[in-house]
Amino acid sequence: MSTRSASAYAELRAQLATLTTEAFRPELAEIDTLPTAEIAALMNAEDQTVPAAVARQLPAIAAAIDATAERMARGGRLIYMGAGTAGRLGVLDASECPPTFNTDPSDVVGLIAGGPSAMVRSVEGAEDSKDLAVEDLTTLGLTADDTVVGVSASGRTPYAVGAVEHARAAGALTIGLSCNADSALAAAAEHGIEVVTGPELLTGSTRLKAGTAQKLVLNMISTITMIRLGKTYGNLMVDVRASNDKLQARSRRIVALATGAPDEQIETALADADGEVKTAILMILADIDAKTAEQRLQDSRGHLRAALHA
Repeated sequence: MSTRSASAYAELRAQLATLTTEAFRPELAEIDTLPTAEIAALMNAEDQTVPAAVARQLPAIAAAIDATAERMARGGRLIYMGAGTAGRLGVLDASECPPTFNTDPSDVVGLIAGGPSAMVRSVEGAEDSKDLAVEDLTTLGLTADDTVVGVSASGRTPYAVGAVEHARAAGALTIGLSCNADSALAAAAEHGIEVVTGPELLTGSTRLKAGTAQKLVLNMISTITMIRLGKTYGNLMVDVRASNDKLQARSRRIVALATGAPDEQIETALADADGEVKTAILMILADIDAKTAEQRLQDSRGHLRAALHA
């Protein structure tokens, strides 16, 4: 049970009243009386405003991505930190990077206030602690080459703000992603990204438009950073990790799309390359053996296009 005083709650309530994401929409006060199809249409119309809000922040997003890629190229990690929906979205994005880009699980990390159990159940009070964020980063062994992305719809969540403040003081790159203008989170970060999505269909339910906006931006941060790091060739995921039957089939399709080679040659190349798609493509296109291809990729820091032009 929280031990906040009445005056502390009054202060917090006043803060929330100033946030666009918490605004009440009187025109929707009787939404519960509408037919289901009409509510669905309203939600769909609301969701269509999100990409435009993201578009207004593209220059800030691009600058943050370029800075992130520079840090990761010299061995730094990408670390997402948030509470509730924001934290879960960070964990989701991080968990998708190893199978998609063959990254080590430690390269892109998602930390949620309250720890792993908070992914499926709310951990009371965790988001209210800046100290908890500092503890999590200390446990992770934060370095100056790392990038810490604080994610918070309100832009005031202490866990996210505390993470960015601590990381910036330690010399790490910091990004603050929020859905309110003039947020404490953006102010604390070197790169502030404020995607203002406006009041929610359900007052204060920031898993809706704000959550969608955060997902879109996190998609950009991880995907474009990986493109910059040479994890793709054109729009092909040449660093995909073939960990199941679907990905095994996708690996073969990627090699085929990149090379136009017959199936027999693809199978031979993948076998010689120990299943590494990027190596197999280079072998076929440059007509070299696996060992030479591996050396060229190492020399080009994993950039297939550069290895092909070597």
